[in-house]
Amino acid sequence: MASFAKIENNIVTIVVSVVNEVLKDSNGIEQESIGIQFLKTLYNEPNAVWKQTSYNTIGGVHLLGGTPFRKNFAGIGYTCDTNRDAFIPPKPYNSWILNEQTCLWEAPVAMPIDDNKYKWNEEILNWELING
Repeated sequence: MASFAKIENNIVTIVVSVVNEVLKDSNGIEQESIGIQFLKTLYNEPNAVWKQTSYNTIGGVHLLGGTPFRKNFAGIGYTCDTNRDAFIPPKPYNSWILNEQTCLWEAPVAMPIDDNKYKWNEEILNWELING
């Protein structure tokens, strides 16, 4: 299955799956443009903006060793950054900084190694123990 994100005002509003066969051209090669046209027709929205996204891409790395696609799998509320050709998740805290390589947000202070016991506290701009 191929996944596509609908973009409105640079924000992902929906993510849908399309059977890979729909994307194939006359030579049997999958083409993003064919999937986009299919979705425009299916939803009867000829001016809609769709972009393909990869479920297996996180932080610019393809989890199965393939070619990474648009930095991250798109989710509803993600920003579609056309300059970076990336999907960027919503910023979780005002203090967090965008990693330009991964297009993921990072805390200004590294998380302690035992990350199952800490959560970010925006008031103190640091990690704190959960139930600590």
